[in-house]
Amino acid sequence: MEWKDLPTPCYVVDEALMEKNLEILKGVMDRTKAKILLAQKAFSMFELYPLIGRYLTGTTASGLYEARLGYEEMVLPLNRQGKQCENHVYAPAFREDEMNEILKYSDHIVFNSIKQAEKYAKKAKALGKEVGLRINPECSTQEGHAIYDPCAPISRLGVTQESFLEKCSRDGEEWLGQIDGLHFHTLCEQDADDLEKTLSEVEEKFGRFFTKLKWLNFGGGHHITKPGYDMETLEKCIKGIQEKYGLSVYLEPGEAVALNAGFLVTTVLEIVHNGGDIAILDTSAACHMPDVLEMPYRPPLAGSGNPGEKTWNYRLGGPTCLAGDIIGEYSFDVPLKEGDKLVFEDMAIYSMVKNNTFNGMPLPAIILKEKNGNYRLIKKFGYADFKNRLS
Repeated sequence: MEWKDLPTPCYVVDEALMEKNLEILKGVMDRTKAKILLAQKAFSMFELYPLIGRYLTGTTASGLYEARLGYEEMVLPLNRQGKQCENHVYAPAFREDEMNEILKYSDHIVFNSIKQAEKYAKKAKALGKEVGLRINPECSTQEGHAIYDPCAPISRLGVTQESFLEKCSRDGEEWLGQIDGLHFHTLCEQDADDLEKTLSEVEEKFGRFFTKLKWLNFGGGHHITKPGYDMETLEKCIKGIQEKYGLSVYLEPGEAVALNAGFLVTTVLEIVHNGGDIAILDTSAACHMPDVLEMPYRPPLAGSGNPGEKTWNYRLGGPTCLAGDIIGEYSFDVPLKEGDKLVFEDMAIYSMVKNNTFNGMPLPAIILKEKNGNYRLIKKFGYADFKNRLS
């Protein structure tokens, strides 16, 4: 397939750009001996799992279905080829009726509370699984996005120091014999200075227990593949924990794996005027890039400028009935016209995994741009995909 033949809307993931990110992550692993996992919640295009698995340690999941996907599409095939891949799973609470299947597909299971660990850890250990506990260091480093801050007040995510120490006081520290590692996840698209700050709090509040453990998981949100990222501080944090406590270190970025490696291609359907020029596209912020409204943010658009920067200004919006289905304000060197193709950048992450069919909107096709420059259709969606998720 050539560029001119791409159906729109469509997600295009660039294999060469993905591999560039993976090489950066593999470099961190090689220099520090840390283990890096793909967080499937950000990127679950399993067509590329064989490629990702050749570079990384494995996957991490947020529940049963992601755990099964990672197992079937990365862990099992690569294990058969002789590479040991790991499959981790964490959830704020696990369903009892799913636990047997979750343990079938996962080799590391991380619990969100002491109560959940007490309920399931013995069963997991009896099956030879590694058991972790998520902790909450109560150290907020994010600004302006409380929805993505696990350390915000009254957070449901992770065990606080108070709860942890209460358990130790009540039952003694012997209960830690069921726990192989601790997990914290506090970052979102952040640099290593915030990791360093958080890690200091983690060590101060929980460090005296580290000698009883095998590993510490730094979670995700590390923007490792973003230009200018402070790699030196990241690696200092990793090596410091390894050398001081003899722990293995895990990281589980999702965005960093596919950062700037994907695009959303869309076509201009109509130009209307209502106090300004408005371009209606065949893609929707609400359906195809929900983070634009949730975060919110203005996604980068190839060849465009900020409002007023270039000659022709447009508000770009989707074709749904939602009045707020607005992607953003952009300017262009030449006027837009019906049939023009526009390319939104950095659309591999949190797009395919979060899209929906509100208003009966078709899901974008999924295209792989191969390293030889060819475009290959991976999946095209139709009416059945819309109908079958309803009743």
